[in-house]
Amino acid sequence: MTTRPAALRPLANLALARTGVDRAAIRRTDEAWLAAAWEAPSTRVIRLAEGRVHVTGEPPELAFDGPRDAAPEQRIFLGIDDDDVAYFAVDVEAAGEDFAGLRDVGAILSDRDAGLLVNAVALANWHATHRHCPRCGGPTVVVAAGHLRTCPADGSEHYPRTDPAVIMTVVDADDRVLLGSQAQWPDGRYSTLAGFVEPGESLEAAVRREVAEEVGVTVGEVHYLGSQPWPFPSSLMLGFLAHAETVDIELRDGEIAAARWFTRDELLAEVQAGRVRLSPKVSIARRLIENWYGEALPDQPGW
Repeated sequence: MTTRPAALRPLANLALARTGVDRAAIRRTDEAWLAAAWEAPSTRVIRLAEGRVHVTGEPPELAFDGPRDAAPEQRIFLGIDDDDVAYFAVDVEAAGEDFAGLRDVGAILSDRDAGLLVNAVALANWHATHRHCPRCGGPTVVVAAGHLRTCPADGSEHYPRTDPAVIMTVVDADDRVLLGSQAQWPDGRYSTLAGFVEPGESLEAAVRREVAEEVGVTVGEVHYLGSQPWPFPSSLMLGFLAHAETVDIELRDGEIAAARWFTRDELLAEVQAGRVRLSPKVSIARRLIENWYGEALPDQPGW
């Protein structure tokens, strides 16, 4: 295979960064409009249970219901499409056999369905873990069509959280890529390095710190390539290409159990032989690796 320079082209059409609806944030506090939208025959509702959603068909698509009995505080307004159809999400108690997770179907849903599901899962996760005020400990109430919680006791407002995390393909002067395997992963599973941004830290500094902490490699230039939400439960993955100034690997913090440099030929051979298993196509990690590689790598069942 001919060696190609490390890709700097932006990542496009990331599986969980797609959308097909207008979130219509201005409508979240319009109680009259929300009430009318909930009663409209055209309104579509997706039902979530334990982070899974009702799907139908092959390839799968979201299975929409019409509005049913659900208190206003149980409804999450997701937006409207070009035909002024309103979309909501509602949590239900139990998932059925025809429910699927975002990891399972996120990459094969339509742009509209993927965007709706990512939004709904992220907000549902936030509501499940932020029922009390961090200031006084009192119970909070849901307002703004599921996009805000307020504390009646002290009047404070609490918005959905998003945790920024950097994720990077690290390449050396020979255009090899550095991949790592986390300690809790099965043998042979490799992916890009990643980590959360610390308070008061720039994204570029986070890339350099995480690579140094995990594998002892010094990074110089850092280039931003794209981002994708990863609501498990609340991450925003910010993708970078990082140029290594050193190549010696030193596993330092215990998070990474193995790491190695790959040429393109070596990575393809290891993947085809089943000795290396890569991240699934729904992840930005897979897209970063394939962006460096130059084309799609062979599919592998499961993860």
